[in-house]
Amino acid sequence: MLVVKQTGLNQKGCPRAAFFWWLPAALLVAGGVWAQDLRNAQTGLNKLALPNPALTPGAIDPSVTPQNLQSTVCVKGYTATVRPDKRETNRLKREQLRQYRYADRNPQNYEEDHLIPLNIGGDPHNPKNLWPQPRSGAWGADQKNDLEFVVYKMVCKGEIGLAEAQQRVARNWIEAYQAWVPSHQHYLPKGRREND
Repeated sequence: MLVVKQTGLNQKGCPRAAFFWWLPAALLVAGGVWAQDLRNAQTGLNKLALPNPALTPGAIDPSVTPQNLQSTVCVKGYTATVRPDKRETNRLKREQLRQYRYADRNPQNYEEDHLIPLNIGGDPHNPKNLWPQPRSGAWGADQKNDLEFVVYKMVCKGEIGLAEAQQRVARNWIEAYQAWVPSHQHYLPKGRREND
């Protein structure tokens, strides 16, 4: 039982104010819970935009190496030579929408995306490198496409190693975006730059 000792009724203010001693502490706790809920909500948004690492950890094409970059991925039109057929990716997208247990399973709302982009040596056909990425949302397909363009330029210009680029994109493409795209806006096509 909590006992609050009052020191006198002739003091200024409300004599029963001591009863509310817990209010500031409760507000601090509520604020902390609210902040944690906000972090969880933000993480929830990110979880929808990030592939499930158990299903899509990423996979690389072993034929792309640091030694042959300039004759493979850095050659204009390279990705068109390795990109899988739409029938293959559409079939996989429908299958993965079930595996991912998305509430919205309309295939039109997703892009079957290579986690490690083809233009930095991602495996074109391995399902472990493909996932149904939401087209809309704070971290949708447009942002991932911007990252792919920037990281491709960085790798081909020698600003970052192939293996590091592949690993960081596979681990968390949103963090890679935040680390590279804002400081490399000049690599983006016109119309996709922040100040365009």
